[in-house]
Amino acid sequence: MIVGVLKAQLHLHGINSLKEKRSIVKSLIGRLKNRFNISISEVDHQDEKNSAIIGISLASNDTRFINQQFDSIIDFMRGDGRFYLGTIERETFGS
Repeated sequence: MIVGVLKAQLHLHGINSLKEKRSIVKSLIGRLKNRFNISISEVDHQDEKNSAIIGISLASNDTRFINQQFDSIIDFMRGDGRFYLGTIERETFGS
């Protein structure tokens, strides 16, 4: 079993409240879960209205598949006009 972990920072501009930010983050999380069948959560910066950190995990028996999925997920997030992506960290564990 191989596990892939991705952490991405989202920068949100023009957000006036935490409610507005949470709406965007919750929408993104739901869309990614449905489209890619991944585990995902907001893992940091919950109380900052202009930033969010999301964590994603994916299990497979193929490292190449995990990397392809992460590439697709990153492309999908870059296409969302409500925020822009900052730092992205990704790792795979297992053999």
